[in-house]
Amino acid sequence: MSLLEPTKPKLTLRLCEPRGFCAGVDRAIQIVVLALKKYGAPVYVRHEIVHNKYVVDGLRDMGAIFVKELDDIPDDGQPVVFSAHGVPKSVPAAAADREMLYLDATCPLVSKVHKQAMLHVKRGRHVVLIGHRGHPEVIGTMGQLAPGTVSLIETVADVAAFEPEDPQALGFVTQTTLSLDDTADIVAALQAKFPAMTAPSSESICYATTNRQEAVKASAPGTNLFLIVGAPNSSNSKRLVEVAEKAGSARGALVQGPQEIPFDLIAGDAPVVGMSAGASAPEILVDAIISALRDRYEVSVELVQTAEENENFPVMRSLRDVPLTSADMAFVNGGA
Repeated sequence: MSLLEPTKPKLTLRLCEPRGFCAGVDRAIQIVVLALKKYGAPVYVRHEIVHNKYVVDGLRDMGAIFVKELDDIPDDGQPVVFSAHGVPKSVPAAAADREMLYLDATCPLVSKVHKQAMLHVKRGRHVVLIGHRGHPEVIGTMGQLAPGTVSLIETVADVAAFEPEDPQALGFVTQTTLSLDDTADIVAALQAKFPAMTAPSSESICYATTNRQEAVKASAPGTNLFLIVGAPNSSNSKRLVEVAEKAGSARGALVQGPQEIPFDLIAGDAPVVGMSAGASAPEILVDAIISALRDRYEVSVELVQTAEENENFPVMRSLRDVPLTSADMAFVNGGA
């Protein structure tokens, strides 16, 4: 007589859509893979191409070498790729001085913020950048402008302490990966203190950040735990954890893979768990976490979709004719 397997407890998983890779991340990863195909290894990458260990390790296995600065790259004629977060103007200038072949993988939406900031300066305004100090995107945006023409604001308290030379000549932009709600509070405080301040010509926070936050807001109420798949240094992923908790989840948790699932926080009868993934987190990690949950629970998946994404950012012309294998495309798209 065979023994019956014990009945697994039930768990409802609210799975957000959209989640994971955005068009800018997809483009950046594709640029590194295509460069490796065209030029051979090594291809150097200044900083992490995107903030995700799985992606970085996978590219390293293909022959990418990640460096902190251009000084770490030998004069061997191999290309260097700049990360999706953008770089200060001084970086491509230094690469050009060394006659290096460089490929700029800056997300087009980050480049749009750069242009908005430069337009403010062109029109005689001091730039107010809302963002997180030390983040690569913030460093890149501030590096588009001359010293003394931009001020970083991180919090509403910073607004109170900010005293510009000419309050009538201000223009603001924001880091693309911020929380919509938190940014709205800072913008409101700035506009209350500086009514003449000029907004950018279009929204700085990118569509992918907005879409992922809205899906989390719709999924979070009543969840015992909300899992966000992403890296600890991923700004947009950390914001999703905050959004989940503010929107009604009992607890949010940032996890890099199934090994980090806080099972002790999944308690009670028929618990409800929400899950999304930051814009640089591949779908293969989402699948692995779902599989780990199924090992312990009878999982019922509820898809919560709040938007449909069909954006595509093409790579530079020099790489468009390079063929990719099905395995390459699977990796670029977040699979194995």
